[in-house]
Amino acid sequence: MAYYFDNIDTALIEEDKLPWTPFVPYTDKAFLKLLKVDAVRGEWIVLLKLPAGMDLPRHHHSGTVHVYTLQGAWKYKEHDWIARPGSLVLETAASNHTPVALDEGDVIALNIVQGDWILLDDNDGVIAIENWKTMMKRYTDYCAANSLVPTDISSFSV
Repeated sequence: MAYYFDNIDTALIEEDKLPWTPFVPYTDKAFLKLLKVDAVRGEWIVLLKLPAGMDLPRHHHSGTVHVYTLQGAWKYKEHDWIARPGSLVLETAASNHTPVALDEGDVIALNIVQGDWILLDDNDGVIAIENWKTMMKRYTDYCAANSLVPTDISSFSV
């Protein structure tokens, strides 16, 4: 008898073969490159590209987040530190913050996100909820609209 785990093996994800998708409906100036989703753990791994000087909406994380900065400089309005290339930011579950790309060039950061990313208005009202499912839908919708064949980034048989 063959079990599901018999089919799981080390996967190679070739980042250069995946598209940058606009981060709509929030902005068409920021881009995401979805690398991997894990439906079981509710995790999504994505490259985020922001133009210098851009703010993203304030948000709340239901799970942990790891952000590794590859290019540019950014910070949270709520903190004094600045993340630059080589910085690793560790975010606790249930944290709220507002990302700001500084005027030091475009930012590219690798994000490993578990759980929901809840976008908030100025009164802490929920604007939207993003998670592995919404990220996967954004990716597959973008591929369909642009005649691209999507890679199954939810699989270990990539």
